[in-house]
Amino acid sequence: MYQNYKVVVNTAAGRRRYMQYLVPPILNADIVDRYDIWVNTHNMVDIEFFKELAVKYPKINLVWQPDGVVNGIASINAFYRDCCDENTIYMKLDDDVVWFEPELFEKMVKFRIDNPEYFLVSPLVINNALSTYLLQVHNKIKLDKYYMSICMERTISLDGWFAADLHNWFMDNYLKTGTYSKLYVGKHPIGMARFSINCVLWFGQEMAKFKGEVPGDDEEYLSCIKPTQLGMCNCFNGNALIAHFAFGTQRKGLDKMDILNRYGKILHELWQHNEAMREIEHTIQDIIKDIESRSVELTALPSPYKKVSKKKESFVICLFKKLPQNVRLAIHELLYKQRYKFIER
Repeated sequence: MYQNYKVVVNTAAGRRRYMQYLVPPILNADIVDRYDIWVNTHNMVDIEFFKELAVKYPKINLVWQPDGVVNGIASINAFYRDCCDENTIYMKLDDDVVWFEPELFEKMVKFRIDNPEYFLVSPLVINNALSTYLLQVHNKIKLDKYYMSICMERTISLDGWFAADLHNWFMDNYLKTGTYSKLYVGKHPIGMARFSINCVLWFGQEMAKFKGEVPGDDEEYLSCIKPTQLGMCNCFNGNALIAHFAFGTQRKGLDKMDILNRYGKILHELWQHNEAMREIEHTIQDIIKDIESRSVELTALPSPYKKVSKKKESFVICLFKKLPQNVRLAIHELLYKQRYKFIER
């Protein structure tokens, strides 16, 4: 609770490889009353991971897809119908948020209450195109050219090699040194423009005005369409910081550069100095080891959800997928790796 508001964090889940780093600080946050894991996957090993977490930690509440259908990000929109309670602040975190500052919840909930005129509020996000834009125009980061304020900007949003350099720059210069506050850029309202909703907060009563009915792409609707219809803006709180691992097109490059394990090693070292965090991390790793030892058995279980047939892919895409993996990676590198020059290391 905070100033008579219930605080509910939720995550559209998910992937245990990322959530092993996301879950511990959420469980350790006293301000968080409940953590809703939106079970949006057919992966039975991940589902077992969520079930065992819920058994171990009463703060965790599993929320099943209301329509009984899971289709990747296309089935996330139905979960918002259960995010409409009065006197409640909801905070949605992507399942691949791999780090956030210790004061994040208190800062963002206070910012949410102090700025009720905005529809959504977001922290500053490492690896989020508009957040990178803010770092750029505030001279916090040096890039080879000016990149425009576009949610899906080709380099700063889609390029895995750029994302790897960005994460390494952040870890080496700010996370490992504990000086991430040097990146703060203050408050920035934004209107009639889409942004990646890696971490957003809203009032339950605001969502209740349209019964949490979110048609189609939840990011486009909640960041752009609905606030524009309501005559409202969204806002970045640039004095609170998180790190988001990857967008889909970035993942191969980031995995090749071993970025996720770098975050994992840093977090492990940080959590060793906090008894509660150390215990939670140990428990979660034990759960992961247990379910992975049973992965063959779990994978054979039927999904609790209906599956949606995939759309037919174009001839070019089908042909590309038939190429050997090393050839596909080489083409990807040729197309993207040299599209930018990351100046500041």
